[in-house]
Amino acid sequence: MKYLLIVNPHSGKKRGLNILNEIKPIFDSNNIILEIMETTYSGHAKKIVHQINLNNYDGLLAIGGDGTLNEIINGMLNRKDGEKIPLGLIPGGSGNSYLHDLKLTEPLIATNAIINNNIQSMDVAKIEVENKIQYSINMIGWGLVTDIGNKAEKYRWLGANRYTILSILEVFTHKSRPATLIIEKETIIDDFTFIIACNSIHVGKGMKMAPKAKLNDGLIDIIVVKAGVSRTRLLKVLPK
Repeated sequence: MKYLLIVNPHSGKKRGLNILNEIKPIFDSNNIILEIMETTYSGHAKKIVHQINLNNYDGLLAIGGDGTLNEIINGMLNRKDGEKIPLGLIPGGSGNSYLHDLKLTEPLIATNAIINNNIQSMDVAKIEVENKIQYSINMIGWGLVTDIGNKAEKYRWLGANRYTILSILEVFTHKSRPATLIIEKETIIDDFTFIIACNSIHVGKGMKMAPKAKLNDGLIDIIVVKAGVSRTRLLKVLPK
């Protein structure tokens, strides 16, 4: 067996290389060859997966978080040759929301799941905006939650706590926005605080945004918060 392993050394608390040193002996002892590539800039993982010859590997692994996994998914599904191979993620991010759903938030546990070839199919959402196609494995957000996510990228030095801190700040400063939401044949025109489409239960660092979501049921859960919800109510709900 031979896997390509992509390491994001900047993900989360920048523990990617330390995690690699922890888990590599497990692969070595199981006679699994790892070809290791380290990312050096945002979008690098996507570029690697988009261009590399996947036929040389039995699987594609990554040490990182949701952002790293999202890059890999987009790199693979945008390939012109349509090639796909199994993916495995070893948690190294600050949130790891996708792996919260799979109960694989510890690097050694996730590694053993890969060693034991625990493969299952997962849903992926396809988004088309202005003739551009992107894919999402856990969530698509609009409004307050998107503002929090965008600002969180600028405050990575705060670690996982940045989601909680920025959520509180956004609740006090955020303004609702008008939108038209169309779900199948139903059209809703209103002002909203946020709209989020979730494939996973968790977002951020273990926040249960969509408690009934399933990763492979062929459905996506839509959470809608209209304008007018009090700041007190939002502050009580978001940390949960």
